[in-house]
Amino acid sequence: MAFDNQTRNRLARLVSDCRRLLSDEFAIQLQERYGIQPDGQIMALERLVHLDDEQRGVAALLRERIDHLTSGLHDEKHPLKAAIDRLLREQAFTVLNRFAALRMCEERGLVQECVRQGMQSRGFQVYLQVAGSALGDTYQRYRAFLAALFDEISVDLGLLFERYSPFGLLFPREAALEELFQLLNHADLGGVWAEDETIGWIYQYFNSKEERQAMRKASAAPRNSRELAVRNQFFTPRYVVEFLTDNTLGRIWYEMRQGSTRLSEQCRYLVRRPHEVFMQPGEAAPQPPENQDEMSQEELLRQPHNIAFRPGKDPRDLKILDPACGSGHFLLYAFDLLQTIYEEAWEVEAAPASEATGRTLAADYPQREALILAIPELVLRHNLHGIDIDPRAVQIAALALWLRSQRAWKEQNVKPTQRPRILRSHIVCAEPMPGEKGMLKEFAAALQPPLLGQIVEKIFDRMQLAGEAGSLLKIEEEIQEAIVQAKEQWQRMYERARDKKGNEMLFTRSEMDELAQERQLELGLFDVSAISEADFWDTVEERILQALSGYAERAGGEHALSRRMFAEDAARGFAFIDLCRKRYDVVLMNPPFGEAGKNSKNLIERSFPRTKNDLYAAFVERGVGILNSRCMLGAITSRTGFFLSSFTAWREEILLKESKPVVFVDLGYGVMDAAMVEAAAYCLEAQA
Repeated sequence: MAFDNQTRNRLARLVSDCRRLLSDEFAIQLQERYGIQPDGQIMALERLVHLDDEQRGVAALLRERIDHLTSGLHDEKHPLKAAIDRLLREQAFTVLNRFAALRMCEERGLVQECVRQGMQSRGFQVYLQVAGSALGDTYQRYRAFLAALFDEISVDLGLLFERYSPFGLLFPREAALEELFQLLNHADLGGVWAEDETIGWIYQYFNSKEERQAMRKASAAPRNSRELAVRNQFFTPRYVVEFLTDNTLGRIWYEMRQGSTRLSEQCRYLVRRPHEVFMQPGEAAPQPPENQDEMSQEELLRQPHNIAFRPGKDPRDLKILDPACGSGHFLLYAFDLLQTIYEEAWEVEAAPASEATGRTLAADYPQREALILAIPELVLRHNLHGIDIDPRAVQIAALALWLRSQRAWKEQNVKPTQRPRILRSHIVCAEPMPGEKGMLKEFAAALQPPLLGQIVEKIFDRMQLAGEAGSLLKIEEEIQEAIVQAKEQWQRMYERARDKKGNEMLFTRSEMDELAQERQLELGLFDVSAISEADFWDTVEERILQALSGYAERAGGEHALSRRMFAEDAARGFAFIDLCRKRYDVVLMNPPFGEAGKNSKNLIERSFPRTKNDLYAAFVERGVGILNSRCMLGAITSRTGFFLSSFTAWREEILLKESKPVVFVDLGYGVMDAAMVEAAAYCLEAQA
């Protein structure tokens, strides 16, 4: 079905009604059940004598979540109140996403019916036959049924469905749950739950137009990361997504295959010249005709168009990034093209080998059926990368790509039990490292050797503005000096432990034998003189992540959730750093535009002096800067940069020197839903 205005308006009304229902429901629960008032007053836990043991546990977890959120809201005038507001939003959003995701899974046959008929759904009725009445009344049994379902799905989608997630601590009471069922299952919603785009529109409509208008009225520039995210939630139309992806990812593969690819027909918007000539390795392009400047457009089109040789790649080495991914629409369509790319690469007899394994696809998957089964998981593990400053967007994008993978397997008639698990994807949230200073010092002090703790503290400091700057935070440069210094210090520690002959200097051989392996493992020293900074970082990062995992696992008692949230937030921060340190073949984006946030303004002016006047110009500069040679960027932005004098440096230095325009479309008003901006869509190729 097409997402026309009528369908979008109906979905917008659904999301608004669900948000109002869940926000009101959870506000009442926080106040009446858990003693948490919207103005920031929080009743002492011991005074909540009306709660049973399970509810008391939730009350404690809610307080830990509020403390965790408050620690990262130092710039707010009333941080405690802001933390409670955010808690309320994230609980309502997560519950809505979970039920919407289940409805979409039902339509795809991924789960038994569990929402479509409410507590009369077939899957729940089967569960009742097994569980019996030992779990309480029907409502309590339905909650237990959902918990079991969440546990199963969370293997692939832990960010959304993990039962003990701090984003999903609350659950609607029975009357509110029944009303939610009525809203989600209304007859006039038609077939929206079968469409991949539905979950993206839910994200788009969760924040109302009135809320965006109020933010702009209160301040010309975004005052925090949430305002920056909400102000720039504009859905990219499907045809724009296809146009930009066809002429970047599609174009690269088309040139690698010298035109011999099914993408020629699959990519509806791929721009091709009538007389293309694919050059061979080392071949120089002939000189253009002397009278070229005098030719008409028709005459120019009849001239041969020489395409420089583009060496092939194993598809697993093609990296695509959306640095402001929202709900993941560019990545969803790139998934479609990558399916064809993988199949064609497998068919090529002299296909390039993977940079990581040194083997070709055909060598790793001798049978075509094995490759087809593996493609969805390979695409998510190797190819698609997304960054956003809104954790809700990351939640949605991960869900959308998982659903797209399941659809691919369904089209192949692969039963759910036979499908590979999606154990890794690269959709990350750009946010500050956790703000609990005490936990940071506790964690850093326990790291051995102490050098690791010093690195952690420097990274935490450099990540403070990640929530506003997002992909514009050049964190890979911010920590480069720390990595170089750490490597040098590590090597000095190693050299002090050994002499040039390899004999221990701190201890004799017998003393080392007595100390056994424990001391060696604690020091964790290794010779780093011959390895690169990148390899050194990988090793250090692995040790820090292992320590974070151990820190979370050892956490017990009343602060167990706080330590787990600290460890999980820090791990997500390292995932963001990893994406920033990569180079990409394709960058696709609908970036934010306008002024930078108040907190990140100085950072962006310092990092992007040529493009600081508008966020979208800085995003384009950043995107071109992280491309591999001759690789491509596609963007839809405001068209102002192509003619205003304040963008002269952007045009002359970024668009014409560091890259070159390949295609350009002037789209005008009304393209990005409610955004009042004249838009342009264009693709650039990074210079060699």
